[in-house]
Amino acid sequence: MNTKKISPLFSVSSQISVTDFGTLASQGYRTIINNRPDAEADDQPNSYELAAAAQRQGLHFHAQPVESGKITDADVVAFASLLKTVEGPVLAFCRTGTRSMTLWSLSQAPQLSTRAILGSAAAAGYNLENLTERLERQRSRPGIGALPRSPRNSVHDVVIVGGGAGGLAAAASLLKRRPELDVVVVEPQEHHYYQPGWTLVGGGVFERSQTERTMASVMPNGVQWQHSAVAAFEPAQNAVILEDGEKIQYRALVVAPGIKLNWDAVDGLTETLGRNGVTSNYRFDLAPYTWELVQSLRGGRAVFTQPPMPIKCAGAPQKAMYLSCDHWLRQGRLNSINVDFCNAGAVLFGVPDYVPALEKYVEKYGVHLNFHHNLISVDGPAKTATFKVISDGQEDTTTVNFDMLHVCPPQSAPDFIQTSPLADSAGWLAVSPETLVHPDYGNVFGLGDACSAPNAKTAAAVRKQAPVVAENVLAILEGKAPRAVYDGYGSCPLTVERGKVVLAEFGYGGKLLPSLPSWLLDGTKAKRAAWFVKVKLLPPIYFDLMLRGREWLAQPALLPGEPTPQEVASAGAEKPLPQTRKAS
Repeated sequence: MNTKKISPLFSVSSQISVTDFGTLASQGYRTIINNRPDAEADDQPNSYELAAAAQRQGLHFHAQPVESGKITDADVVAFASLLKTVEGPVLAFCRTGTRSMTLWSLSQAPQLSTRAILGSAAAAGYNLENLTERLERQRSRPGIGALPRSPRNSVHDVVIVGGGAGGLAAAASLLKRRPELDVVVVEPQEHHYYQPGWTLVGGGVFERSQTERTMASVMPNGVQWQHSAVAAFEPAQNAVILEDGEKIQYRALVVAPGIKLNWDAVDGLTETLGRNGVTSNYRFDLAPYTWELVQSLRGGRAVFTQPPMPIKCAGAPQKAMYLSCDHWLRQGRLNSINVDFCNAGAVLFGVPDYVPALEKYVEKYGVHLNFHHNLISVDGPAKTATFKVISDGQEDTTTVNFDMLHVCPPQSAPDFIQTSPLADSAGWLAVSPETLVHPDYGNVFGLGDACSAPNAKTAAAVRKQAPVVAENVLAILEGKAPRAVYDGYGSCPLTVERGKVVLAEFGYGGKLLPSLPSWLLDGTKAKRAAWFVKVKLLPPIYFDLMLRGREWLAQPALLPGEPTPQEVASAGAEKPLPQTRKAS
């Protein structure tokens, strides 16, 4: 016997004997699958003898014989169906282990990339390059793949990386659909923040305390909180490595770590943040300083910056500017203040339908727009900011003086995402824009700001993504194809003055996706009703609905296929659900 571990729940081996079952039981195996026909060799124990030996050790035994070199599609389907019903860890064996390895590889093709499968096989000593074309064909048969059920205290049903908006919303949506699901959230922070509220803190509308809650108070009921940080991923082994070296294994992984704010990418910025008139609403501790500066500024120059895309909430840099200008206008100071908006991009806002309304406020406040201006350094004591400027294809630099500087930092995926097998070529978490499934690892999902999907990075996007991820995670755990699709919805309530908001709602390609009819709320114009939504409705929608799995106006669109458990429940029908077990 020569066992090779392929994943946390599956191993392969060469021929085993009746004396091996005690060892296998002690190693934690629950199910043994025999893929070798009886009587292939004179010295081969038959299935009856092996089954009896397995029973004596409390192991489950299944015989699914296949001929060497003649594995059919029907064999693959039968093997996948068997995996759906048995409890792992599973050991499958044949004469050398190659047939078992081949069956597993073909059964997992709808969930894992060909590269990942061949890599796992090679690591175990099996060269399956000749299966490349067949593995690619199997990827179009998403109903085949399945994972063994996990035993207690072994492999979690779902591990979620991140306790921010994305991670907790996904956890809540999962448990709403399947309360008995074994879900672990890995999150090191003690506090959870309603980050969309920081703009209002910087504008003197909210108190900072309104945007902060303890992590324990917002963690969904039924979730196990792993109070730690993730260091690395081993997706081929269905494992997450924590910073202390502990390994957590999963059947499905949801990655929602948020975005990295690269303050150090601007020379001199970190040293002067929070003093010398330099602030940012992108930090919980600095948003009150923004409001302090706005109230105290009587004249001079106020500069607001926006780095290259993508960034969290692309409208936030100008929201800070509009609310500041509104206050100065109401106080009769605006004529004494020169306001500059320095944007590394080429347009005021990426969806053209909302630009006319914003331009009216730019004109009203006398804001000087500076496109293709990317902040590269700040001298706080001297109160100067230096920008790289691109004009007519030529790069240059310009330095401006300021009395107040509001900075939006450059942003990227977290380092542990960028260096992981889950990252795309640009360092973002690779996902399908529609199903939010990783292209190489079919039991890995992503949502939120770290994803490669080209949607606006906003909490509103997460509200629509979480139900999609929940539906598709459950489908994968049941061996089905993902059916839920995300249309790229995002929302940016642009606070153009105290009391009015341009409520931008859009999806992929800039398509307008308003939640309410235009006769009730026209999002392309500044409206008081939209201010009410932003200030009064969105915080409770976030805390009391989104983080609790209540999907008001956020139900996912489903492609045709087998009904989901939620659809069955809604129709009053009964359908058995796959068994899951809590890990303690």
